[in-house]
Amino acid sequence: MKHLIFLVLILSQLIFSQNLLAKDGDQIRYLPVQDSGRIKPFDTFAKETLELVYGKKTYKPKEDSPAVEAHWVVLTWMLSPESWIKRPLFEVKHHEILEKLKLPIDKKHFTGDELFTSENFSNLMQELQNKRDTKEKLTPYYQAIQRIENQFFVFREMASGNLLKVYPLPTQVSWLSVAELPAEVQPAFMEISKAVATYLGMKTDPAATPEQLKEAAVNLDKFILSFEDLARKSDATKYAASTKVKTEVMYNDFHPFRWAYICYLLASLILIFIWIRETKNGMALAWFFVSIGLALHVFGFAFRIYLAERPPVSNMYETVVWASFGAVLFAIILELVYKFRVILLGGSLMGLFALIIADSAPAILDPSLQPLEAVLRSNYWLIVHVMTITISYAAFLLAFGLGDLGLIYFVLDENKHTDKIQKITTGVYRSMQIGVAFLAPGIILGGIWADYSWGRFWGWDPKETWALIALLGYIIVLHSRLIGWLKNFGMLAAGVITFNLVIMAWYGVNFVLGAGLHSYGFGAGGIEYVSVFVGLHLLFVAYSYIIHANRKSIDKKHT
Repeated sequence: MKHLIFLVLILSQLIFSQNLLAKDGDQIRYLPVQDSGRIKPFDTFAKETLELVYGKKTYKPKEDSPAVEAHWVVLTWMLSPESWIKRPLFEVKHHEILEKLKLPIDKKHFTGDELFTSENFSNLMQELQNKRDTKEKLTPYYQAIQRIENQFFVFREMASGNLLKVYPLPTQVSWLSVAELPAEVQPAFMEISKAVATYLGMKTDPAATPEQLKEAAVNLDKFILSFEDLARKSDATKYAASTKVKTEVMYNDFHPFRWAYICYLLASLILIFIWIRETKNGMALAWFFVSIGLALHVFGFAFRIYLAERPPVSNMYETVVWASFGAVLFAIILELVYKFRVILLGGSLMGLFALIIADSAPAILDPSLQPLEAVLRSNYWLIVHVMTITISYAAFLLAFGLGDLGLIYFVLDENKHTDKIQKITTGVYRSMQIGVAFLAPGIILGGIWADYSWGRFWGWDPKETWALIALLGYIIVLHSRLIGWLKNFGMLAAGVITFNLVIMAWYGVNFVLGAGLHSYGFGAGGIEYVSVFVGLHLLFVAYSYIIHANRKSIDKKHT
């Protein structure tokens, strides 16, 4: 534990350290940019922009070539747009759209000439506008068209210098873009452009010496710092908001949540071995990796809280990360009480599962730090309502994972694994109790916030209704277990099935229904993946039931 506390303290010191090391030529990453209602480093701006257009945070010109970092790619859109329009830069994966554009469906990256110069592109844009005029929720097909529209707009605006806002003025809220820079400031940015061209040319020139490359990098850094000095003199108050850019670049580089799920993966593998072999050897190592993973989880939250100055639960990405943290935390607590080992395994697997989803679906779960919607601008209510509701989902997520593990043992041989099944069932029951203990007050607190924000405690809004349905569903399961209606199999199956109510309240209302006063949480995408996930688990429960029923029938005949 002492080592864990020491690690957290060291990581915390790094968050607030302003003496972060950077390579020569890296100063461009720290250039403050105004975008999406906040000040962010150019590094973040470039990664988010490239991900929208290309689908990834780095660019690979060819399969066997090294990846090019986002800040060089996006900056050169502005310096040399004509060369980029002829490169396979724009990601399109929707087959129906590719067929309408008469493009091969076995590719997913296309040049700007292939996409934007044809009459078919204009037809798609008109089709999208017609759909918007109906004011209906956009289907995945229209969402894919909208993304192409956004790609076209972002590239065009970046190429023209209108998207990159780098210069504050005391007379207006919005910063000036590169295209709008005052005449006396333009030469300073031109020096940056020349230095970038020189540096990138040196990097691709095999004849360039390390000394020449270093000199070019140092010159680039010097011109960027000079431009920052001019911007700071223009409005020192607004530029003061850029003091966190170094920390944000560090967060981008370190990616604590990715390291957290790597630790959970290692812990899960060790625990699986321990559980299968029925040995206690290795538990100390499993605890070590779970503890380090949890510390990294906390470290990631500390980053986001420091950068955004709010609790990290304002969008779907953040709630998934928070729920994964809660699942691991509750598993640790229950494991310390019961020492079953399988509960810690379930928590590690669910923490791993949720973090991988959050990390691998940026187009659906947006990881970017965004300003709060007006209705959410209360850190107090974000903490007492949103964090309470979401932590209840974490407990139900743990029950879901344990339910899956228990059903696997029913399929293998319930008679042989009776003791393990009983332990897992206990874990499911306790997890559900924890979830209900948080969800019930969370709903009540939400009603109080609704009365404060909207003037009514309850209005049968879809989000409110489905949260209540989920609560009632779990209460029914707990009472059914209490009075003996649900035995071990029923409890494990309920852990899996009832989680569908959480999926509907958590994901379905926001991403499928898209209706109600909770519009700040709405999003798009992933319906097909979630549907497959739910369908496969329902099939697994049905298969487990058939195996269980057949085995019981055989046992009765033998007796």
